[in-house]
Amino acid sequence: MLPDPDSLLVIDTATEACSVALFRDAELIASDHAVMGRGHAERLVPMIAALPGRGRAGAILVNCGPGSFTGVRVGLAAARALGLAWGVPVSGYSTHALVAAMAFAAHPDAQAVDVVMTGGHGEYFVQSFARDGGAPGALASMQPEAARAACRHDLVAGSMAEALVAARGHGTALALLPDARHALLLCATARTLAADPVYGRGADARPMAAQNPG
Repeated sequence: MLPDPDSLLVIDTATEACSVALFRDAELIASDHAVMGRGHAERLVPMIAALPGRGRAGAILVNCGPGSFTGVRVGLAAARALGLAWGVPVSGYSTHALVAAMAFAAHPDAQAVDVVMTGGHGEYFVQSFARDGGAPGALASMQPEAARAACRHDLVAGSMAEALVAARGHGTALALLPDARHALLLCATARTLAADPVYGRGADARPMAAQNPG
């Protein structure tokens, strides 16, 4: 059976949250969502299989990151495999763009938001967004002190929002993780990333030649 061309499967495993959602004609048909430390790979396939029609859709949208190295790759691998098997297009979005869209939906009067997510090695992944979906600055990985200085908006959203606002001493914190059920809050351009990983920071390991020059 061919997939419904007006249906969309959304996969999000980039952070502690693991979620899937099936839309038809922009209406949410079914979804599943769980917050877990590990085990995304084991949980994701049963989640998709439990959706109507085993989740088969006319297009696939997947969170490309940043987030957990393993989580990002789990979601992308599943999306690419299903896209190939079903012969349907696969596109991506970023963790921060979705969290920003969710924050604006919760705070309709806010004109800008700083999104602050858990990064690696004690750092935060930081990016600011305007209500129209534009991102004035690039995604950056920062130490907490630098993140506090960089985040100048009252509204702060993401997994590290409460910690940053508490340390900064002012602002409104909105603790959020990306959720596939809210993917259609993203503006159209935010759903067109290539299905490639967005890690948020460079590799920790250096080539041997770089470690031992000469």
